[in-house]
Amino acid sequence: MLFQGSKLYSILFLKCPRCHKGEFFEANPYKLSNFNKVKERCPKCDLKYSIEPSFYTGSMYVSYGVGIAVAVAAYVLTLIFGLELSIVALFVVIVTALVLAMPWIAAVSKSIWANMFFKFDKEIAQKIN
Repeated sequence: MLFQGSKLYSILFLKCPRCHKGEFFEANPYKLSNFNKVKERCPKCDLKYSIEPSFYTGSMYVSYGVGIAVAVAAYVLTLIFGLELSIVALFVVIVTALVLAMPWIAAVSKSIWANMFFKFDKEIAQKIN
């Protein structure tokens, strides 16, 4: 698969940071009953996803940066499409984009945070195949 073995693959597809095979979350980020619940262990390589209690608290800092990126992307898209919006309308567009992307932002932030501490292991990934 494209980019498999890179951190970008694990982050974008919400896969295990070590083997890139197992799912990182219990369910889709938009399934609100399991809102961004990280699995305890990888179902494929048995990596424990949480190093310590409250491990993913640090992902809040990452989510701030990802949220800013989404807000800037919403603004740039209004410029690309040539929408001449008032300040209030632009504010509403950006807030709407952030609210709709909130589950994805939280999921990607946790994935980025985990990828900062765990690295891809090619040998383990090959054993799983």
